[in-house]
Amino acid sequence: MSEIYQKKAKGILKSELKRRHLGYKELAEKLGAIGVSDSERNIANKLARGTFTAVFFLQCLDAMGCHTIHLSES
Repeated sequence: MSEIYQKKAKGILKSELKRRHLGYKELAEKLGAIGVSDSERNIANKLARGTFTAVFFLQCLDAMGCHTIHLSES
């Protein structure tokens, strides 16, 4: 069951990156601007696995300037 939520969290971050035309390098830079040190490669690995903390998830959304997310299509 947790795999469903891992895929959902991963999908949300990837969608928000795509929506903002950002790559992992730009995300790493934006995270650095808010005091979070993470490499482009490390971010790519986390998103590929889909295993990351809620803190990382929220840090990414904050760094991208994402203040609203939709959890379902309806």
